[in-house]
Amino acid sequence: MPGCFPLIDDPWFYVTAVIAVLILGIAKGGLAGGIGLVAVPLMSLTVAPARAAAILLPILMLMDAVALRPYWGQWDRRNLVTTVPGALLGTGIGFATFELLSPDDLRVMVGAIALVFALRWWLVRRERPARLASFGRGTLWSTLAGFTSFSVHAGGPPLHIYLLSQRLDKTTFQATTVAFFFGMNWLKLGPYAWLGQLDGSNLATSLVLAPLAPVGIVLGARLHRRIDETIFFRVVYASLVVLGIQLIRDGLSGRL
Repeated sequence: MPGCFPLIDDPWFYVTAVIAVLILGIAKGGLAGGIGLVAVPLMSLTVAPARAAAILLPILMLMDAVALRPYWGQWDRRNLVTTVPGALLGTGIGFATFELLSPDDLRVMVGAIALVFALRWWLVRRERPARLASFGRGTLWSTLAGFTSFSVHAGGPPLHIYLLSQRLDKTTFQATTVAFFFGMNWLKLGPYAWLGQLDGSNLATSLVLAPLAPVGIVLGARLHRRIDETIFFRVVYASLVVLGIQLIRDGLSGRL
């Protein structure tokens, strides 16, 4: 496939893409706490956000298949049930509005999501009572997750806000997140193809980057058992602040 379709030839794209795919793999493999949000903002520094999302979708699906096995059956079933309606609704909204959003609009949106989520993590540190899964809250947050996941694979923050409020243990949290996005990414496949996002060039680029997927998964699984999550997340969320500001600036500049 790479020989039949033109690949992206910007070396800086591959610098950002390699880092992005590894981070996604780490998030899928064991550290789901929003770090995968870095991927599209990082790649959007060198390609349009919509193209970054298209290149990443097949890689995400491969990661989902690999990551699902070690967490099989450890997810919270009620949380998955309460998020199905919202996932469907959010995907429909993302599909319906996809062509209404320009690359600069998407840059501002991705940058805002990254910045708000990172600042929320840094600034809101107080403990709250655990909440139970519910269809109302599950539908609300999963609709947002479905929309942002469809647009720029940034569905993690809304879903995590919903799950984190329940104080799940880290393995149940990880397994539920992996299972949700396994279904979410398969749900996006048809609409992405319909919109022409899965063209030969994007698929060829995905194929070149795909070998990095299991590497990230293995790293994530090891980190899940060993790393001090507090230090790791501080570094990642600090990078989200920087990326968010950069993308908002680029998007607003492009619209002026």
